[in-house]
Amino acid sequence: MASSSAPSSAAVVFAVNGERVELREGDVDPGATLLEFLRTRTRFTGPKLGCGEGTRPFAAISLRGCGACVVLISTYDAASGEASHAAASSCLTLVHGLHHRAVTTTEGLGGGGGRAGLHAVHERVAGFHASQCGFCTPGVCMSLAAALAAADAKKGKGGRPAAPAEGYAGLTAAEAERAVAGNLCRCTGYRPIADACKSFAADVDLEDLGLNSFWRKGEAHASKLPRYDEGSIGVFPEFLKAEIRASSGIEECMPPALVGSASIWHRPRSVEEYYKLVGSELFGKSRTKVVVGNTASGVNREAEVYDRYVDLRCIPELNSVSKEAKGVEIGAAVSISKVIEALREDGGCNDVVFCKIADHMEKVASPFVRNTASLGGNLIMAQRDQFASDIATILLAAGSSICIQVSSKRQTVMLEEFLQMPPCDYKTLLLSIYIPQWTHVGVLSDCRSRTVDRMVSTRGTSVLFETYRAAPRPLGNAVAYLNAAFLAQVASDGTTSSLILRELRLAFGAYGTQHAIRASNVEKLLVGKPITISLLLEACTLLKKSIVPVEGTRHTAYRSSLAVAFLFSFLYPVTKEIFKPVKAVHLNGSVPSGTNGHRNFGPNERVDASLMKINNVKSASYGNDCILEYSKQIIEINKDHLPVGIPAKKVGAELQASGEAVFVDDIPSPKDCLYGAFIYSTKPLAHVRSIGLDPSFKQLNTLGVVTAKDIPEGGSNVGANTIFGPEPLFGDLVTQCAGEPLGLVIAETQKIANIAAKRALIDYSTENLGAPILSIEEAVRRCSYFETPPFLLPQKIGDFSKGMAEADQKIYSAEVHFLCQFDQWIQYLRCTFLQVNLNSQYYFYMETQTALAIPDEDNSIVVYSSSQCPETTQNVIAKCLGLPCHSVRVITRRVGGGFGGKAVRSLPVAAACALAAFKLHRPVRIYLDRKTDMIMTGGRHPMKICYSVGFKSDGKITALHIDLFINAGMTKDISLIIPHNFIEALKKYNWGAFSYEAKVCKTNTVTKSAMRGPGEVQGSYVAEAIVEHVASALSTDANLVRQRNLHTVESLALFHSECTEDDMGYTLPSICGQLTTSENYQHRLEIIQSFNKNNRWKKRGLSFVPIVHKVLSRPTPGKVSILNDGSIAVEVGGIELGQGLWTKVKQMAAFGLGQLWTDLSQELFDRIRIIQADTLSNVQGGWTTGSTTSESSCEAVRLACNIVVDRLTSVKEQFQEKESNLSWDELISKVILFPILIIVGRYYPFNITSAIACLYLNFVDVQANMVGVDLSAREYYIPGPSGSYLNYGAAISEVEIDLLTGATMILRSDLIYDCGQSLNPAVDLGQVEGAFVQGIGYFMSEEYVTNSDGLVISDGTWTYKIPTVDTIPKQFNVKLLNSGFHKKRVLSSKASGEPPLLLAASVHCATRAAIRAAKEEPHCSGSGSSSPSHFDLEVPAIMPVVKELCGLENVERYLESLLNSK
Repeated sequence: MASSSAPSSAAVVFAVNGERVELREGDVDPGATLLEFLRTRTRFTGPKLGCGEGTRPFAAISLRGCGACVVLISTYDAASGEASHAAASSCLTLVHGLHHRAVTTTEGLGGGGGRAGLHAVHERVAGFHASQCGFCTPGVCMSLAAALAAADAKKGKGGRPAAPAEGYAGLTAAEAERAVAGNLCRCTGYRPIADACKSFAADVDLEDLGLNSFWRKGEAHASKLPRYDEGSIGVFPEFLKAEIRASSGIEECMPPALVGSASIWHRPRSVEEYYKLVGSELFGKSRTKVVVGNTASGVNREAEVYDRYVDLRCIPELNSVSKEAKGVEIGAAVSISKVIEALREDGGCNDVVFCKIADHMEKVASPFVRNTASLGGNLIMAQRDQFASDIATILLAAGSSICIQVSSKRQTVMLEEFLQMPPCDYKTLLLSIYIPQWTHVGVLSDCRSRTVDRMVSTRGTSVLFETYRAAPRPLGNAVAYLNAAFLAQVASDGTTSSLILRELRLAFGAYGTQHAIRASNVEKLLVGKPITISLLLEACTLLKKSIVPVEGTRHTAYRSSLAVAFLFSFLYPVTKEIFKPVKAVHLNGSVPSGTNGHRNFGPNERVDASLMKINNVKSASYGNDCILEYSKQIIEINKDHLPVGIPAKKVGAELQASGEAVFVDDIPSPKDCLYGAFIYSTKPLAHVRSIGLDPSFKQLNTLGVVTAKDIPEGGSNVGANTIFGPEPLFGDLVTQCAGEPLGLVIAETQKIANIAAKRALIDYSTENLGAPILSIEEAVRRCSYFETPPFLLPQKIGDFSKGMAEADQKIYSAEVHFLCQFDQWIQYLRCTFLQVNLNSQYYFYMETQTALAIPDEDNSIVVYSSSQCPETTQNVIAKCLGLPCHSVRVITRRVGGGFGGKAVRSLPVAAACALAAFKLHRPVRIYLDRKTDMIMTGGRHPMKICYSVGFKSDGKITALHIDLFINAGMTKDISLIIPHNFIEALKKYNWGAFSYEAKVCKTNTVTKSAMRGPGEVQGSYVAEAIVEHVASALSTDANLVRQRNLHTVESLALFHSECTEDDMGYTLPSICGQLTTSENYQHRLEIIQSFNKNNRWKKRGLSFVPIVHKVLSRPTPGKVSILNDGSIAVEVGGIELGQGLWTKVKQMAAFGLGQLWTDLSQELFDRIRIIQADTLSNVQGGWTTGSTTSESSCEAVRLACNIVVDRLTSVKEQFQEKESNLSWDELISKVILFPILIIVGRYYPFNITSAIACLYLNFVDVQANMVGVDLSAREYYIPGPSGSYLNYGAAISEVEIDLLTGATMILRSDLIYDCGQSLNPAVDLGQVEGAFVQGIGYFMSEEYVTNSDGLVISDGTWTYKIPTVDTIPKQFNVKLLNSGFHKKRVLSSKASGEPPLLLAASVHCATRAAIRAAKEEPHCSGSGSSSPSHFDLEVPAIMPVVKELCGLENVERYLESLLNSK
């Protein structure tokens, strides 16, 4: 490496997909990430910005991320001649740190440019139907590719086969699943993604994999899969190898450290050089960031722009791993992934401490973060930024020490001391971490520092070590509620069977504390004493007083209870009363295999425990346990309308996998493009005196702020519009809610716009303003409602008073229904004792809200919008700008997930983008960062529901009254239809007499909008809550009450009079029978009962949930055009959101046009292309919502095809008189040529060639009866009375809860869904699975949290947890029921997008059943509700909620019961 005085023109050289890239000083902002570089400076846009939390300036990322931006980064070792590969988050990786690396994106897998071909990874992901919207798919492909490359590198090592069987890779099925454990997907439900990954595994049975396009069931064989060639991933470019070899004698690592005044990226090669650098006058005047992997990018949550960066990766001692008999020393810059490898290698699978530390580290973040995150960086964040580090906790328990240097002074201190030091700045350099080897005789070895005492070896001493974490996700990618690690030296007292603790280290962290701590007072209590039940109880009591989260921490009591639970799990098996030594085992060692981490099995006194069994570790990463155990998909293929009805692969799936599919943000930025970021209010109700930009950022390239004052004359402050009226684009004089957009910062880059918006200065005043309305309770008290038009409210059924009189038992909501004439607040107060509270849910589409606006000629504008309703977008923009609609062209090709959030809530983004472009006469694009999107966009409607119900002793319900209160937020949006949807879904049972009152509350919170199953999810769930309450009152099985109150055909007609069904069409009783009357169901109940009887700390529950879901078809246009070469272009009003609309439409077009040949001999499917939505081409596009747009679009296309077929039929018949075997190409060519030949013949009769004359003469016979044929037809499908119909389905789910932590595992879910005659079973299956898993998120994990001002604070992947592959059912079985012919539906099909989401309530209900079983235990009885049979289980049923209902003090109660039993 050259000296530090080398010229500043030194280049950063790396490769992207085999192409050379050279960056010189000033070419790229040194703070630019690889993702920014790829998406703005190259043609490779496969890596996507999904969460935006690596690039956003304040991201705390170690446990964040979505995986959409994952790439493969390869390094080459010139000495060994080998290349190594690792997945990495490109949104975290700084591009200046890539010198002599090779980057591979998903485009590069297929040969470098994306169009050179597809890799087996792409083809298998597409073929297993593992891509829906496709936005996350490139990241999934690269995570899988990295796992394959790693497996190739490890072949023949660690027991792996040297040469896997042909067609397979060297990885296991468990490794394949875990490869994508950190990748988020909102569409698929993960099961098909896992199957695509496992298709590469050498130990998989291919027949166990799910539905795919490669084989039929029973015909699986590796030869039918796209071929995988070992070594095909991450081929290191030869030119880069040559450069590395050439520079290896000169530069050992990177280009020279740049010290010139113009330099802003520095690479010191030694500690001394580092201190010389940071001690210079240059650094005293600048903002400096020290980086290794950059995964701590702004963990302090400040929007910051740095002047200089110091990259530590060139300092050799920070990157070394030194192993010795007494321990292992790890350089601070070593990645967490390499630390894991080193510990496993050094532990040799026989060292408890090293192996369990490695196991726990694999639950930290995601693989693509661990590969770049450094061990030292994690500890620095824990010390300086109060980061909730798992690593600090486990290393603290292991007795680790660290070596730091402050200026010229180097010292070694224990980790505990380091964590308590004042926060480190860049003058303190963490050099290494030392983890001692706890030898078989129990010596903590560290001879390097006098601060570490050697302990005396005692014969018969054994080391016990265990780590714990309670987190929303088992495999990491989630911050823990509490983490812990315990290390103990135990010895027999020599006279009795009891054990004595000779040494004890109890470490706890992440519970709402500054850093990990040791519970020293508890250690002192326990050390030197026999471990007895009474001592353990005393220790638990003392520990709970010691582990106290700081004020403001959520779930404080739960976190304290976790500490007790973990200590109990650790020590209970070795208490004097329980421990039974095994004579054949010496208490002096440790052995492999076992479990640790998230799912810790509670102690069971029935187990014959020994230290060998207690000190159990795994020999490798998680062992061979697969995340998903089994899945089955049952479909029926209808061949009446081929190719409609077959499970065709999703249109564009390969494009999505290979990165070629173009989303709005993938469109190249036009020349002079600007970027926008929203400034939003942080106050719910306040005057806005002024809005300005932080003057400290004047050097940034910002052009100002666009506000309501910039709307042109003739325009309006309109940002959205529905049938219920408009809403403003920008708040003006008074903010209405926290999260309301106030203005749009315009800058030269998206990054600068985001930073400037976050640092905007807003002057608020609340003078002369009342208190904001932030809750339903306050809205009711102040009568703040939106009036719902009566025509939107469903009819009531029967006489409620009469129905209650017929009941044997009644549950009253304080007789609220009799009080309608009194004050509404009194009415509300009297129902608070029996109510269901439901919170919001965020959409979490992978592609956030985005738009690109380009000014065009003649005062017009073109807007590319990620929208479910381009036509409405056009109308809103036109009204905002004061333009006619024909001057506004809105184009939408595809949307990266919508779920309702890209409907109304996409409109303000497109309107603001258009306004800025119109004002500045320059292109403007907006791509919301995830936090802004979550704060501004809203989500599902929160509700409070009160009910009164009457029922017979046999469970038959005779009457139900509902009082429904809906929080709409600050504007109407579509909230006025939510009462209708709620009530319709609630009517899935026969309630006898049914009445209700509904209020839509106006509050000073962000506007709520339609989200997948709007209102219907809540209504269907409330029905289950009522049924379970009735069952509790009767002390009977809730599933019996459900069966008793299912509709008959007659009652169904009464409750859903507009949707008549006969016995054949009403399939719900049959579906329920298939699920609940089988011997298998009864057997499962018996197994669960037996399990619950024999397990004190784990309980299981099973629940069955049916649905009746009404949908309404919408008018939709369809246009079919046959081009000159016979290819076919199809346009529809519906938007491809990932729901497979294009696929079904393409199949329908092929079927419709194929009717020209009765023998179906012409295969037209591959000739058809679906064209993007364009509001100036295909008008009246409408909205893509409500699950029925696919079928409506199909019907519109079918009708348009019929028109074209009618036109061509007579022509075809005339030509076939001369040519019997007329093909599609021949027919179309003749139709195209005929008018031309006629013209030629008429006007140039003497100049035509003989060939043309021949053709002309051949046409003479038919020209008398033939005129020119219009090969384009458009039809506007308007549904008739059949537009509304009912969907049926049911699910049984089985869960297991951990009474110590509240963790819930979904063991199995079985779904049957009536899809009618599916237009595409593969697409519908994906919709069913994806909707169900999204519902699991709503009911079980997605906690939507706001602060005291109503501002959303669960605003990113750190705090908002959607399901991941490790949280879906371990057994996931789905059957699509083919319910046969139905003339009133589109080819007898049914919707599949939203109804299955309602079935996820079965998981919540099963959790309730498991908790009910827990409450039968003496140590859990009395927890939560005073009634053990009925209790309220919140939605979502997150871990703290479950644990609280099982008893926050259940450990203490259990220990007390043991003492009392003596």
